[in-house]
Amino acid sequence: MLINNYIDHTFLKPAALISDIEKLCSEAIEYHFAAVCVPPPMIKIAKNILRQTDIKLATVIGFPFGYSAIEAKLAEIILAIIDGADELDMVINLVALKNNDWQYLANEINHIIPVIKKENKVIKIIIESGILTDGEITRCCEMYSVAGVDFLKTSTGYAEKGATIEAVALMRKHLPAHIQVKASGGIKNYAFTKELIDAGATRIGSSNSVNIIKELYN
Repeated sequence: MLINNYIDHTFLKPAALISDIEKLCSEAIEYHFAAVCVPPPMIKIAKNILRQTDIKLATVIGFPFGYSAIEAKLAEIILAIIDGADELDMVINLVALKNNDWQYLANEINHIIPVIKKENKVIKIIIESGILTDGEITRCCEMYSVAGVDFLKTSTGYAEKGATIEAVALMRKHLPAHIQVKASGGIKNYAFTKELIDAGATRIGSSNSVNIIKELYN
């Protein structure tokens, strides 16, 4: 198993420096990670560094709380695509979910999917599984499967609880085979990474990616 092929090498701190993103991209090239995930203002910088590689460039939408208006998320997505993003990791409106407004969530994703699919980009939907019940996770799996997303993603890393083996296994159980699972939030070592992959994750979002790889080979 080539763990590096599963990893989205991530730097999403709110005060990110250009030097942080340059280092992130250099490490992604050195370790052959699947993708880097950077803040929206850093997309152009990362794209320039990665332009002669096959490493995907991801960014976040509605991050980290998800309660941006649909129109705002659409504007973020359009600008991210123009700037060069390949993959969009979007936080759902958790306020709507927790208030049982599933119609709002359906409306949100139905406005967003056509824009992304028209441009042949990848959409990863962040559901913040650590603050959801099993029933809410299952319902997300059902709704976003119908919507046609590419990935369901566990976490932003900003909630009190990140990825868990149980959440990944539950998501994998209730998603069709063609929809992938991305685990993120609190993934800091090889052992946990391996467990998440064994549970069904096909992408791992981590800012500790280099340490995970070094741990594997040392």
